[in-house]
Amino acid sequence: MDDRLRGVAEFVDVVDAGSFAAAGERLGVTRSAIAKIVARLEQRLGVRLLQRTTRHLSLTDEGQAYYDQCRRVVAELGAAEAALDAGRREPSGRLRLTAPVLFGRQCVAPVMQRLIERHPLLDVEMSFSDRVADLVEDGFDIAVRIGPLPDHATLIGRRLGVQRMGICASPDWLERHGRPAGIDELTGRVGIAYGRGGQSAAWRVLGADGEVHEVRIAARLRYDDLQAIADAAAAGLGLAWLPCWLMAPYLRDGRLSLVLDSNSVLGSEVHLVRPQSRHMSSKLRVAIDALVDEIPRVLAKI
Repeated sequence: MDDRLRGVAEFVDVVDAGSFAAAGERLGVTRSAIAKIVARLEQRLGVRLLQRTTRHLSLTDEGQAYYDQCRRVVAELGAAEAALDAGRREPSGRLRLTAPVLFGRQCVAPVMQRLIERHPLLDVEMSFSDRVADLVEDGFDIAVRIGPLPDHATLIGRRLGVQRMGICASPDWLERHGRPAGIDELTGRVGIAYGRGGQSAAWRVLGADGEVHEVRIAARLRYDDLQAIADAAAAGLGLAWLPCWLMAPYLRDGRLSLVLDSNSVLGSEVHLVRPQSRHMSSKLRVAIDALVDEIPRVLAKI
């Protein structure tokens, strides 16, 4: 590498991110490593580019002028790389993706399987876990996440839709215990809960008053797996709060009956998340396009 380019991209990242720590997270290295790279750049140039305090980072006059020039150079290099990548006839290389276990297996994996059939030079590695992975540290290109998406300086999120939810039970259970007519009749009923570490998730239901209510059921069974909950409900063990895409085949063949639909039961937003980057590779672009095209149709099922 030309010595004049050493540290330039890292310096631009520090300014754009606002701190050494944020730039390090974006690039997948430690804060101290980034600080050392910028310090060596300043030493080589013989000027101070950044004013540092314990709480604030700002550009010197020389740093501002150098940053303006460097940002244009980095942008031009990125554009050249993007043009080169776009000129390839086929997306290629390895793409790593993580998603929640059941949603990943049933909804995301089929999309990726069809994707590699269309693009024979593309390799996809999928990891299914309900743990929220650190994309940069764990080396993932994309994550599919369900639920609120917190603000994150180094990640870009794209909404894929809403995982609609419903409450259901087996026809036999409803015949024996009666069909709940509303929120008041849900409280205290026997159900199968989704939970971890002894904690169960409340069922969020929209009441006749237009307010959201958190319903707690009498749960004698708790699973951290939605498929197990669906199977237990179909076996007549109580009410279940499930995603509509998972309930759909059970409703079609009569193993489950809908008690409250997605108009009354609140769902969760589904997002695609990726690390920030100046330019998107062709392999990442085709994967995102496939997910944006197909996942909303999966979420609309019932």
